[in-house]
Amino acid sequence: MRMMAPARTLPVPDLIQEDATDSRSFRVEQLSSDLAVCGGGLSGVCTAIAAARQGVIVTLLQDRPVLGGNASSEVRLWILGATSHMFNNNRYAREGFVVDEILTENLHRNPEGNPLILDTILLEKVIEEKNITLLLNTALVSCEKANTHRIRSVQAFNSQTSTSFQINASFFVDATGDGALSFLAGAPFRIGAEQKDEFKELFAPDSEYGHLLGHSIYFYSKDTGHPVKFTAPSYALKNLEDEIPRYKTFSVKEMGCQLWWIEYGGRLDTIHDTEKIKWELWRVVYGVWDYFKNSGKFPDAKNLTLEWVGTIPGKRESRRFIGPYMLKQQDIIEQRFHHDAVSYGGWSIDLHPADGVFSEIAGCTQWHSKGVYQIPFSTMICSQVENLLYGGRIISATHVAFGSSRVMATCGNNGNALGTAVALCKTLNIRPIDLLAKRNMELLQLELMRRGQFIPGYKLNDPMDLVRSTVKLESQCSSFVLDSLPDNGPSKVLTRSLAQMCPLRKGRFPAFSIIVEAVEETTLKVQVRGSIKPYNYTPEVILGEKSIDLQPGEQILSLDFEAENPQDQYIFLCLLENEAVAVHTTLTRVSALMTVEHECTQKPPNGIGVDTFERWTPIRRPMGHNLALTVNPHVDAWALANICNGVSRPTKAANCWVPIRAEGQRRLIKLGWATPQSIGRVVLGFDTDFDHAMESVLRGHPEANIPFCVKSWRLLDLSTTDEVTLYEESNNHLARREVLLARKVTTDALGLEILEIHGENEHVYGGVFEIRAYEE
Repeated sequence: MRMMAPARTLPVPDLIQEDATDSRSFRVEQLSSDLAVCGGGLSGVCTAIAAARQGVIVTLLQDRPVLGGNASSEVRLWILGATSHMFNNNRYAREGFVVDEILTENLHRNPEGNPLILDTILLEKVIEEKNITLLLNTALVSCEKANTHRIRSVQAFNSQTSTSFQINASFFVDATGDGALSFLAGAPFRIGAEQKDEFKELFAPDSEYGHLLGHSIYFYSKDTGHPVKFTAPSYALKNLEDEIPRYKTFSVKEMGCQLWWIEYGGRLDTIHDTEKIKWELWRVVYGVWDYFKNSGKFPDAKNLTLEWVGTIPGKRESRRFIGPYMLKQQDIIEQRFHHDAVSYGGWSIDLHPADGVFSEIAGCTQWHSKGVYQIPFSTMICSQVENLLYGGRIISATHVAFGSSRVMATCGNNGNALGTAVALCKTLNIRPIDLLAKRNMELLQLELMRRGQFIPGYKLNDPMDLVRSTVKLESQCSSFVLDSLPDNGPSKVLTRSLAQMCPLRKGRFPAFSIIVEAVEETTLKVQVRGSIKPYNYTPEVILGEKSIDLQPGEQILSLDFEAENPQDQYIFLCLLENEAVAVHTTLTRVSALMTVEHECTQKPPNGIGVDTFERWTPIRRPMGHNLALTVNPHVDAWALANICNGVSRPTKAANCWVPIRAEGQRRLIKLGWATPQSIGRVVLGFDTDFDHAMESVLRGHPEANIPFCVKSWRLLDLSTTDEVTLYEESNNHLARREVLLARKVTTDALGLEILEIHGENEHVYGGVFEIRAYEE
C-alpha cells in the first residue's frame, strides 16, 4: 500500500493566526491514480486488490474507520454467496480469487467467527498491496466530469484530519452501496420493484412485499454467570407483543446476524431516511432486549447482558443502476448462458416484506434455482459514462434478480472481475464497454480464470501455460480410485433420505454394494439419480430404482441398476427415508466426494416462475460421512490428467488428482517436456473444499484448515539425477499458490511433491486441481 505522506512539522508561527479572516478552507491533497474505488465494502476491497495485483495504481476510499461494510465489526453480517449456508443444491460453489483468499484466511485465523479479527484481515490484505492508497474515514463528496461521458475526478473529505482530497483517475468503480458516485455522475438508475409485465418476471412482488428491502441492526449478548438487570432507555419499543406480530419466534439464543429479521425501512427512502430508520431499529432492538430481560417469559436471560448493539444499519437495497444488460429472474431460474459472463451467483431470490419486523407475514421468501447462474459483465458498466463501473449491489438488475445478486460474496466475486477488467482496459487502452467485443471478452475471461475466478460453463484454455500445451505427466504413486471405502464410520439411521454423490462418466452404471442394518422387516427403496443439466447437483431424474426387502439385522446389499448414465455428471445413489434402517459409513474422506441428505422440497406457489424440486444438502464436518461401499468396476475419476483440464474445482467431474500415500512411494508428479522449457512462474490449485460456506462471523467452524488442503509441498527441478528444490512451503492453508521463482529455470522435467495434507492422519485423501507453468 502506498502510504500518505507524513504530517508536516510546522513552525509555531504558522500554527497561530491571531487575526480574524473572512473564511478559511480545509487543506486539499491532490492524488492521481489509474483507478479510484469508492467504497470499502467487500466488493470495493476485492476490486482494489484484484486491480492492484495486475499493476493498476489504485486509490480506495472508505467512509468508515474499517473495511468490509456489512461484513465489518460495525455491522457484523456473515459473508455469503452462492453456497447459501450449504442449504441449496449448489455444490462446490464458494466464490474464488480474492473472495476465497479472504474467507480461507479468516477460517485459518478466526474459526470462531470474531468480527474484529475479520477487520484485521481485510485491512492487512489491502495495506500489503503496494499499488493501493487507502483512505479510511474519507467520504465521497462530489465528482467532476471532463465532459458528459467521462469522470475526471472525485472529491472526498476526511473529518478526522480535516483534509479534502481531489482524486484524479482514469477509471472509477462505484462500490458505495447506495451508488453515490454513479448518482453524482448522472448515470441512469432505478429504485423499487418493477411490475410483473415489464420484464415478464412472475415473482415480481405484490403490495405486501412492496417497494424495497429494509435495513437491519444486530446485537450480541453475553452470559456473565450472575444476574444482570436491564433498564430500557426511554426510546425503547413498548408493548412489543402488540407491535411485532412474530414475537413468539423470539429466542435469547439468537444474536448477531441470526437477527436478520429485525428489519425496517422498506416503505421509506432507504438512502435519505437512513438515520430515521436507524433510530427505529434501535427502538426495536432495545425493546426486544427489554422484553427478554423484564417480561418474565425468558428465564434463560437472567444472567445475560447486552454486549454490543450496531451503531449503523446494514443496508440491503437502494438504487440499482442501468447497464447494457439487466439481470432478470429468468437469468437466475433458467441459468441462462451469457457470452460476457465474468462472475456468478447462487443465493436464493430472497425478498422481504416491506414492513420488515412489523409485518405479519414471514420475514423473507426465498426461492432457489437448481444451480448457480452466470452474471454478465454488461451488468457492471455504464453506457453513458464511459469510465464508470458498477460494483457491489448496485449492478444492473431488476428488483427480483437483485434479491439474489445483492449478497456480499457475490458482490466480492463481481469485484474480482471489475479489478481485472480495469487492468485489461489499462493494458489495451480501451473503455470498459469495449470489453464486450468478443476478442476482448475472451481475454478478460482468460485473465480471470488464470487468477482463480470460476466462471460456470467456461474452461481455462491458456495458450501461455506450458503444462497444458506440451507436457507429459508421470507419477511415482497411485491415484485414488473408488473401488471400496472401509466400513469404519458411525452407522447412519435413515431418518431422512441420504445420497452418496459420485462423479461418473457417460455409460453403464457400476454395481454398488453397501451395508445396512434393519431393526425389523421392512422394504428399502434405493434409486440412482442424475440432473437434467450436467453441471447441476439437483437429483431430479431417476435413472434406476430398486425396492429391497430387508430382514432384521446386518446385511450387504448388491445394487446393479443395469442402467445407463446419459452424460458425464455427478450421480446420486439415494437411500430413501426409512427409520427402521441404518447404513454403514466410512471415516475416509476424499476430495470431490461427499454425501447429501434430502433437506426439503421447494414448493413455490403456482405462477411465480420458480421450479419445484428437492433440495439435497450436506451435513457439515465432522459429521457427513461417505458410505462404506464397494464399486465394480471401480470409478477412475481422480486421475493425474485432471490437473491440466482447465477446471480448478469439481463441476460435472472431480477435476482433481488425488494421490495415494503408500509406504516407499513419494507423492510426486513429474511434468516432462520433449525440449527444455524456460520457467519463471508456477501456479498450483489445492483443495480448500469449495462446498464449504466458510461463514465469516458468528457461526464458528470446527476446523481452522481444510483437511483436504495440501499443507507441505515443494517444487523440484528433475532434469538431472540430482534433484534441485526450487521452492518449498511447509504450512500452507490456501487454495491457490503462485510461485515466482527467484530466477528462471531451464528444465525438461519439473516436479511437484506433496509432503503432507492437513487431514493426513484423519483418513483424508486430498487433491490437486491444477498445475500451470509460465515463462514469465
